[in-house]
Amino acid sequence: MASPQGKVNGRNPGKVPYVLPGVKSPQDLKNLGISELNCLATEIRELIISTVDRNGGHLSSNLGVVELTIALHLVFDSPDDKIVWDVGHQCYTHKILTGRYGQFTSLRKSGGIAGFPKISESPHDSFNTGHASTSISAALGILAAERIQGTGNRSVAVIGDGALTGGLAFEALSHAGHIDLPIVIILNDNKMSISPNVGGISKHLSGLSMKSKYQTFRRTIDSMVRKIPLIGEFLFMMMVRFKRAVKAVFYVDNFFVDLGFEYAGPIDGHNLPQLIQVIRNARDLNKPVVVHVTTWKGKGYASAEEDPGSYHAVSSRERIPPGRTFTNAFSDAVLEAGKADERLAVITAAMEDGTGLSAFRTAFPGRFYDVGIAEEHAVTFAAGLASRGLRPVTAIYSSFFQRALDQVVHDVCLQNLPVIFVLDRAGLVSDDGETHQGILDISLFRSAPGLTILAPAGEEELKLMLNWVLEKSAPVMIRYAKTSCPSGVPAFSFPVEEGRGVFIKSEREDPARLCILFTGSLFTQVMEVKETLEAKGIAADLYNLRFLKPVDEDHLAGILNSYEAVITAEEGILAGGFGEHVSDLALRRKCTARIFNLGVKEKFDALGTREELLERNGLDGESIALAAVNLLMGHEFNPRPTTHK
Repeated sequence: MASPQGKVNGRNPGKVPYVLPGVKSPQDLKNLGISELNCLATEIRELIISTVDRNGGHLSSNLGVVELTIALHLVFDSPDDKIVWDVGHQCYTHKILTGRYGQFTSLRKSGGIAGFPKISESPHDSFNTGHASTSISAALGILAAERIQGTGNRSVAVIGDGALTGGLAFEALSHAGHIDLPIVIILNDNKMSISPNVGGISKHLSGLSMKSKYQTFRRTIDSMVRKIPLIGEFLFMMMVRFKRAVKAVFYVDNFFVDLGFEYAGPIDGHNLPQLIQVIRNARDLNKPVVVHVTTWKGKGYASAEEDPGSYHAVSSRERIPPGRTFTNAFSDAVLEAGKADERLAVITAAMEDGTGLSAFRTAFPGRFYDVGIAEEHAVTFAAGLASRGLRPVTAIYSSFFQRALDQVVHDVCLQNLPVIFVLDRAGLVSDDGETHQGILDISLFRSAPGLTILAPAGEEELKLMLNWVLEKSAPVMIRYAKTSCPSGVPAFSFPVEEGRGVFIKSEREDPARLCILFTGSLFTQVMEVKETLEAKGIAADLYNLRFLKPVDEDHLAGILNSYEAVITAEEGILAGGFGEHVSDLALRRKCTARIFNLGVKEKFDALGTREELLERNGLDGESIALAAVNLLMGHEFNPRPTTHK
């Protein structure tokens, strides 16, 4: 994993006194000259690099928008004017400039400031973000509310070219052009080409059309022409057609103009005087405007400039999971499966590296598809592949996969198509906060008819499961957490039996009174529980569920009748989860065991490492062991007990 150690390019100490400590709010920017603003940009880059080196975080994207953020806060009046950051992973400069400079070293730490915008953290964070393509919809809704409430406040959406691959952004653009509110959309283009204009004349016309005086003049002339008796409307339409014809000569087709936006760009996103002037013109235009800004990801830090992908998200050295992860194990398994089965194709939604698919892309480029930030399309595209006999593997982060619920139900399950969904980061995720927790997939998708859901506990098991599902003619989901992937446990190599898991029995001679049913990602924690209990003289068996759906209910009921007490531990939200299914089965079958369900509490959790999040939700080894002892003693306690006798 890349580490952002080093100095910012171009720092020249002694020329200008440090500016950053004196910037307490965006208003302070308005008193600075261009040389001071440029110095401020360098100081901000230094702070971002040093903080991300310690804490982890998004590096390249933040280094690329430093000048842009300064210009936005200089022109607009936050928090009255609302700036909505798409995804929000590029908001570090925004946070530094809006009163959080002194707290910035706590970035992404438990109790510190978040790596994404949070309304609860500052009035300058106008909308919570964390997933892509939401900014234009949110900013447009905010602006519409401001107009209904009679304010003159502005609304700005900052969206990257990658987020424009998401359908929600296009829906919002269509609506924004239709209702004609004066939203300003900043298109942050970091070298992905989007409708580039051609030549100096087109740039001149683009700049001219941005001038508010020109727009006022144009509206006045249009009005005068339309009032000419008899021929006014005809002459007006001829003028409109003439203007469109002139634009067609000098412009490559511009999607934004066709939707009803004024368009300016491309503008150098690191040229502060130009940025400030163009954004000020856009503000004063009082129409929907797209300002196309070109930026350099990783700007000012040589390693990130040369390889912005590797430095997009940097892990703190102390946060990298030890050993091989489930992502590593999946990467090897899907590559091996692809060699053996030519029907296998893989799909991801702008997360090739994050989901471990780079090796597959290199080996089989004709069977690899990155659809961009378009999870809904990814699922239905996979359904199309499956309908023609292929075996598509769709790998997406659990928290992002939430978007595709309808497509899973309507396009895959309803037609019983053999699509394989691989959910990475399923469970509790370090550092990124509420928006990236993969805690809802069990509850959301257990209700989908015909969908099999698997949760491997280790490397051998993951490989077995992938090979098993490739032979199924029905949809399957495999979920695993962002954590180390155990290997070498004999039970991981037991053959897959549909609806059944595998036991890891107590080594004690006396029969176990307790059994812990667990989802695979909690293997390390429940093994710790097993050792803790046996040290106390309590025999405990473990049952690795493997299948969260379907479940062999006769087999599971037999387990519930074989022990005095049973604990379910799942790395997912309790409401609607597997534990509730176990409790329901126990009631229906009149099972004898006392049952206690452990899982993620029904709330959006704060920042923390995975270990801290597990502890907060009672899913660490110590908490599960305490729950086991109390259950055997007949005590009822939180979280969320469900007792059957």
